[in-house]
Amino acid sequence: MVKSLTAILVATALLIGLGVFEWQFVAREFSGFGAEVSSLAAKAEREEASGEDAKAVQTAWETRKARLHVWIPHNDIARIDDYMAESVRLIEEKDYPRARAKLEIVLHLSACIPGTYRPAVENIF
Repeated sequence: MVKSLTAILVATALLIGLGVFEWQFVAREFSGFGAEVSSLAAKAEREEASGEDAKAVQTAWETRKARLHVWIPHNDIARIDDYMAESVRLIEEKDYPRARAKLEIVLHLSACIPGTYRPAVENIF
């Protein structure tokens, strides 16, 4: 009986620990990405963003995406991929108002997605 209780407690502690780690990892990755997108959006608003700036942010996203595939569903990643690709194209075409709108969506996603992995009652039940 003591062994069973110990095993249950160890398994529970591992699940809680992994949940907290997942949340912190995803939040950290999206925090850095959000800062990059925010900087690009500010440049787009001033109409100073170049295609190289946008591609640099997209490349940074590709690097993060490789690590995030383990923790978050493909649909969330694909949504950001789509908006980032559109933003890059629009910035290259110097269509800054539309690019800014797409970047605002990416900023919103990068703020909302980590919250869905926070260990909270609404995310468990």
